[in-house]
Amino acid sequence: MNKLIAGVDEVGRGPLVGDVVTAAVILDPANPIEGLNDSKKLSEKKRTALAEEIKQKALSWAIGRATPQEIDHLNILHATMLAMKRAVEGLALQPEFVRVDGNRLPDWSYAAEAIVKGDGLHAEISAASILAKVERDNDMIELHAQYPQYNFAGHKGYPTKAHFEALEAYGVLPCYRMSFKPVQARLAVQK
Repeated sequence: MNKLIAGVDEVGRGPLVGDVVTAAVILDPANPIEGLNDSKKLSEKKRTALAEEIKQKALSWAIGRATPQEIDHLNILHATMLAMKRAVEGLALQPEFVRVDGNRLPDWSYAAEAIVKGDGLHAEISAASILAKVERDNDMIELHAQYPQYNFAGHKGYPTKAHFEALEAYGVLPCYRMSFKPVQARLAVQK
């Protein structure tokens, strides 16, 4: 019998807005998925198609999040660890081992290892990377529908020139991470 191994990854530590999103995935060794890779190395179309396939074929998958308020309260690192914990705890099957992309592990009781660049090395981390990226991108598309002038669908909340220009022109929304320096700088001007 194969060991139940979960892969975990996050998306959205760098953006100025929205949740940090994590995913945990336990793949089915008997039902492999072709083309898994680090989500950043895949086209949006390929990621979206793979996300659907992962949701259908995985033994278990779950999304974890931490809100901008939690990020502001805990800091981005601790909020990311909290979101990872939520993703693993959200799995319908509890894993016997967890592989986490990166260089640190959440404070939990699971047998686990942190693997730098794990999203390009282990299929279950690649799958988690893809689900988290698609989920977070969808968040930004929804936010774009509410506030098209910010172009969230374009920059996905990352601190780009276009995003700074929108922030300058339209101000800070409640969904921003208030503790992030560029947001604080804009808030200081808004007062």
